[in-house]
Amino acid sequence: MHTLFLQHRTRPGCRAQVQAVWNRHMRPAVAANAGHLAYIYAFGSDEDRICAFQVYKSAEEAQAFLRSDAYEAYELEVSPLLDGPPQVEVLQAQWVKGLS
Repeated sequence: MHTLFLQHRTRPGCRAQVQAVWNRHMRPAVAANAGHLAYIYAFGSDEDRICAFQVYKSAEEAQAFLRSDAYEAYELEVSPLLDGPPQVEVLQAQWVKGLS
């Protein structure tokens, strides 16, 4: 498994717009992607922060997804709404309910 934790900072007040772009491009692409074993898209109390926790079958599956048409379309549309690139942390999952 290949596990990622991402934190996005949106431009002030743009979180709902980013979510709309994510729903249009990423939600269906993730749902259809057999390489994603788990994906959590979440908000916290900071109104300009979005977190995503992703579990892929492998690092190769993660790289392939980043080259997909859906991801490229998402990146193009969402970039002006973000306050820079996401923070990405690669994690070593020790146990995942239903996957381990």
